[in-house]
Amino acid sequence: VSTQSTGDSYVDAMLLLLLLFASAQADPHLLIAEQATRTAIQYTPGNFPDHVVNGLWKTSPASSWTAGFFPGLLWQLYGSTKDQRFKEQALRWTAPLAVNANNTGTHDVGFMVFNSFGKGVQLGGEGQDYKAVVHATARSLSTRFSPVVGCTQSWGSGHHCREDPQVETNFPVIIDNMMNLELLLWAGRDTGNATLTNIALTHANTTSLNHVRDDGSTFHVVNYDPSTGVIKNRCTAQGYRDNSTWSRGQAWCIYGFTMVHRYEPHTLYLRTAERCADFFSSAIGNSSVPLWDLDWDGEKGTHFEDASAAAIAASGLLELSAATADVQKGQGYKILASRILEALRAPGYLGDYDKGEGILKHATGSFMTGSQVDTSIVYGGYYLMEALQRLNDHSDNNV
Repeated sequence: VSTQSTGDSYVDAMLLLLLLFASAQADPHLLIAEQATRTAIQYTPGNFPDHVVNGLWKTSPASSWTAGFFPGLLWQLYGSTKDQRFKEQALRWTAPLAVNANNTGTHDVGFMVFNSFGKGVQLGGEGQDYKAVVHATARSLSTRFSPVVGCTQSWGSGHHCREDPQVETNFPVIIDNMMNLELLLWAGRDTGNATLTNIALTHANTTSLNHVRDDGSTFHVVNYDPSTGVIKNRCTAQGYRDNSTWSRGQAWCIYGFTMVHRYEPHTLYLRTAERCADFFSSAIGNSSVPLWDLDWDGEKGTHFEDASAAAIAASGLLELSAATADVQKGQGYKILASRILEALRAPGYLGDYDKGEGILKHATGSFMTGSQVDTSIVYGGYYLMEALQRLNDHSDNNV
């Protein structure tokens, strides 16, 4: 852990802020702010919180797919409070991510840059310098698009099918990639670059057709022949089985297609989001936090859950509840999201800095490989904060 030398007066001011938070421990927004404030002070920008090991953040560099979430959380806190101290920290933590503007090696630049620089524009009022980074990153992401396949390539060629590692994946596309489309859609709209917009929409069209099953569940990985665009196989890298439904992937589907519909209000995107949401709702039944895979048939309990998938789904469901034309469906999505958030804001799931530096406990990265199981992962806190803010906004608007 590295403490920043930002000046005694600055640290004193941040500690004073913590004392104010301590007076309202029941408010999850304040608890999240407390956790984030301590992390911002105690760690060095460039060493980004990733997941918690033995109570402490294990950090990752600016090249990590998760690097944009902590700066994005700070921008969310500034957006909800207008407290300049959060903006100062958000600026510090966002700056190191500018190196990704010309990164063509991963689809995750959407997570890395739009969740940091993009949120700085949307929530922080940052201007052309921030926009220029977002625009350049969108152009970088666009180089991964294949008009033959109709998608941007997620990972490089390799062996990504966990159940059958001998299978070579030449052009793998993962359901997670739906989330990175916002980078293209926002930049396309902001610059008037129709190519960026068309790439994003073509990718969404192809994903709706090939990743989403008839019952609304999702495949994790679809592997294409890059020369013909023909599907070679469908499999999973992080789910239970090739034909099961990985919970976080299902949450990406709900959130991703709802987000695309926000930019391009086409029935296909809304209907796909609804199908994914309806399957998710049916699969979790009366529970609030899904098992790490919706088809997991092993032991139950928080160790086998994924609270990050719950937070992502709740945020997506709240936006979907306002987007759908079906009033009854919309009410159902909001009720489900509210139930999820009621569980996540409780002490069993919400972090306690005296016991661990994370914000949201009981998240799972990759259960079958034993990676980041039953811990706090940075994106869980990001989407929890976003979902809570959306719930507040809905309540204020009587949605």
